[in-house]
Amino acid sequence: MELRARGETVERVQKLILTALTFVALSAVASPSVARPPLAQNTLGQNGIAHTATTADAVRVSRVVLVSIPDRRLAVIEGGNVIATFPIAVGAAWSPSPTGEFRIVSRVANPWYYHGGNVVPSGKDNPVGTRWLGLSRPRYGIHGTNAPLSIGHAASHGCIRLRNRDIEQLFTMLQVGDSAEIHGERDEQVAQVFGGGADDSTVAAAEVPAENSGQ
Repeated sequence: MELRARGETVERVQKLILTALTFVALSAVASPSVARPPLAQNTLGQNGIAHTATTADAVRVSRVVLVSIPDRRLAVIEGGNVIATFPIAVGAAWSPSPTGEFRIVSRVANPWYYHGGNVVPSGKDNPVGTRWLGLSRPRYGIHGTNAPLSIGHAASHGCIRLRNRDIEQLFTMLQVGDSAEIHGERDEQVAQVFGGGADDSTVAAAEVPAENSGQ
């Protein structure tokens, strides 16, 4: 009787071990070890288009906006590489653009324009166009325009002005915290980005009539 009891115990233990091994094997098949993509979160992007943001977005390298007043050009630089350039209008002689290093502190789509008690809603008549990128220098920014023929001239009240289609593209490329450098002279950095040599003043300080100047 004792031998029979031991035999039954051994058989029961073997069944338990077999059951446990089968469960482990089935679990491995049902839940294979695979590489998972970065966590994603759907956010509402520009123009109401859904944008899937991954963890890669959180580590985007800061970008630098380089503005050359003599060249009337703006470049976007990331990691030392120029990724885009745009023609611009800069401040007129009586209202020059500030020079130095700044940061982007605000981003506004379809802004309203406020000046001297006047209010202009967003739309085709808005002097700052369809997008506004505010700089850390109060009251100055990079924006669109309702006077596209002014691009390439010294025409604004001090802000950096782009065609609306260009500011809309630039708007998607920049974030709050990115840097902006406005150069009043052609130094080595400007010459390297836009071509030509340092202190090359081949671009005339052209101006446009005040009625077409906008901001």
